[in-house]
Amino acid sequence: MSLIPVNAFDMNCVSHQASGLWRHPDDQSWHYNTLRYWTNLAKTLERGLFDGLFIADVLGIYDVYGGGPEAALRNASQVPVNDPAMLISAMAAVTENLGFGLTATLSFEHPYPFARRISTLDHLTNGRMGWNIVTGYLNSAAKGVGQQQQTSHDERYDVARDYMQVLRGLWERSWEDGAVLRDREVGIFTDPSKVYRLQHKSKYFEVDAIHLCEPSPQRTPVLYQAGTSSKGRAFAGDYAECVFIAGPSKEVARHAVSGLEAELQRTGRSRKSLKIFSLVTIVTAENDEAALEKWAEYRKYISHEGALTLMSGWTGIDFSTFDLDDPVRHIRNDAIHSAIDALTVVDPKRVWTVRELAEHAAIGGMGVTFVGGPQKVADQIETWIEDTGIDGLNLAYAITPGSFEDFVTYIVPELQKRGRYKTEYQPGTLREKLFGTSEPQYNTAAP
Repeated sequence: MSLIPVNAFDMNCVSHQASGLWRHPDDQSWHYNTLRYWTNLAKTLERGLFDGLFIADVLGIYDVYGGGPEAALRNASQVPVNDPAMLISAMAAVTENLGFGLTATLSFEHPYPFARRISTLDHLTNGRMGWNIVTGYLNSAAKGVGQQQQTSHDERYDVARDYMQVLRGLWERSWEDGAVLRDREVGIFTDPSKVYRLQHKSKYFEVDAIHLCEPSPQRTPVLYQAGTSSKGRAFAGDYAECVFIAGPSKEVARHAVSGLEAELQRTGRSRKSLKIFSLVTIVTAENDEAALEKWAEYRKYISHEGALTLMSGWTGIDFSTFDLDDPVRHIRNDAIHSAIDALTVVDPKRVWTVRELAEHAAIGGMGVTFVGGPQKVADQIETWIEDTGIDGLNLAYAITPGSFEDFVTYIVPELQKRGRYKTEYQPGTLREKLFGTSEPQYNTAAP
């Protein structure tokens, strides 16, 4: 039996996936704009031997619901949201092993300055950086940078491939390993003959420059990706080392895993070269009864409007135009098919209402939720992994940091007893901890 890798899933905002629970008296997410919140969280995660903190992000506001930003602002639906990159140095300073998966949208920043930012963070974390490669999905973000609307979905992945070509050139080929001499006697810090200019000219980017940073411990960070469309899967097959999926049923998760495995075969990669993390929310306590009581208490704080604001942004459907008791099957468009179909797979005969959709998404988004004491939840985790083929968990919260603290207190010891969870960290960089090697796991020959 293999060990289960686990990331915490958070965002530099008040209400990430759990809509309305910022009102719970034990929730501390409103401290998101203080360093102490993040450094305390990092120390908790490292105590629990989490592999990493996966930090979500959006550049833009959810303004599909009601045709404007009012509902998002009322419900703190991923707004206000601060820059996630600013958090990592502080968290790295109070930990030794915790990895960091930074979500950063490539659609609105040139790769040349971005390469420097990531190299800097990889230096400061001593090689514990990962990058979640996203192309964005909110038109409000595109308008914020002067565009009328986003580039089309498929073309965004074409841009992403070109972006990766630039980054790989800067990170991997601009500086040789022995370029930095630090020779005090001769007076040479860097040997100029071992530093090269990247000359890249293509449809999307033109770069004529030397990478500004000396090689960081990993050079290229561990590459995360979350797209599940055909273009997204193809991109993951070439570039992703870790993939994040959100499936509310085993069937949906298994289908996503099968699609990714097919892409690995296409590119000639081993299944071991990709870690697939599934979105999971866990509500637990000392026993099943106490966990169910906690679950019932959390549900008292659910915000239907907040959940539907996020759903509207994810699907492009303005749910404010429907009554809460309207059947969801009557609400269809190209954007919402995957979300609705994912839910109907859970129970094909069930007709979901808008209210039920909101209540499902209000805690944990479009992932699965496990409720119970340590033994029951550990059973659910093991069954989920066995039946879906995923490798690990992206653990979202109902309340923060309480949900993460409960996982450390109740679930980690139970999984350790079963031999399914590490008892100590492996040495080395994030890539070495995850894969046992410093060699990149992506397809280095990818176009």
